[in-house]
Parts: sequence; structure tokens; C-alpha cells
Amino acid sequence: MIKFSCSIVLLLIIINPSIAQQKSNLIPENRTISTLKEKPGVHLSAAEGSGIAWVKGVNFTNGTIEVDMKGKNIKQGSFIGVAFHGVSREDCEAVYFRPFNFVATDSLAAMHMVQYVQDTLYGWERLREEHPGVYENKVTSPPDPNGWFHVKVIVEGDAIKAYVNNSLCLSVTSLNKKHTGKVGLWVGNNSDGDFANLVITRK
Repeated sequence: MIKFSCSIVLLLIIINPSIAQQKSNLIPENRTISTLKEKPGVHLSAAEGSGIAWVKGVNFTNGTIEVDMKGKNIKQGSFIGVAFHGVSREDCEAVYFRPFNFVATDSLAAMHMVQYVQDTLYGWERLREEHPGVYENKVTSPPDPNGWFHVKVIVEGDAIKAYVNNSLCLSVTSLNKKHTGKVGLWVGNNSDGDFANLVITRK
């Protein structure tokens, strides 16, 4: 049986799907979704362009998105994160990670571990050129690029903060004129990814 619970606690709406059973609660865009074998969770396939698994029936404005994710140590081949305030994969905000840069020895590449984008108006190339060092950053204690790590993204109005394993790694101001929309699991160009333990808390 598919479980998708929603409870109200102190004016917070907490959506805590059992991700082991939530495949049918996700709507894929430019990806296919499969169930993980190693642990309860889902896998998003690789394909050209970005892809998102939207959480069915959830509209997100302010709150917190928490999820465990796993990419790969493949240079320019692993981009994994979360999307929110979405209309489609080409019209959403996303915070994502480049796991291959978790082991970067080059100081410039090390500053490109985590990235904010507003697809497709403000992609990473435009942001890096026009606002260098503002919408991307390093992770202070980078996790294993081939292992699981915990991500928390907090959205409060225009303020967006991202954490890896409970350590702040990015704090930016939203570039999106729309402050509400769909929320989902995000992977980048030619990238796949694994996700587990998704919790969405809406204020």
C-alpha cells in the first residue's frame, strides 16, 4: 500500500512520505524512476538535460526540504539536488551538488561543490559569469562523492539556505519572481542519482 501522510503540527504541514513506497507519488519529467535495491529509496535515470521527479500534489512556498542523496565521483557527470517553486524543469529553482568536486584539489573547483540556479533564466553559467562566488560555494566538510549525504534546504521568502550533514554551505537570495510551485528531486544533464528519506515541511 502506498503511504503518503500529511499532518498539521503547530501550523506546520509536514509531508513525510515513506520513500520506499512512494514511487507512484512521484511524477517524472525527462527521467524514469526505479526503486533502489540497497535501501528504501528511488533512483532517477540519466538523460540529456535536467530531470525532476515532482512530488505529486504538493505545492511548496516556504519551509524545509530534507533528503538523503547519492551521486558519483565522475567529473562533469554527476549533478544531484532538489527543485522547488517549480512549473517545469525549465522553470524552477534548484539547489544541487557536484559530488565530483567534493574531492577537488584545485581551489577554484572546490568552490563549485554546491550551486543555486533558477532554470533556465539564471543557469550556472550566467550566474558564474555575472555573480562569481555568490550562487555557488564549497562544502566545509565534503562527504564521500560516491556515498550518501544528507541535504537540508530552508526557504523563507527570498532567503534560501542549504546544509550538508547539518553544516551550512550556501546562503543566497532567490532570483525567482514566483514564490510558490512544485517541489521535487532534481538531477542534471546526463546525470542519474539516488534519493531516500525525503521530508518536506511547509510553513
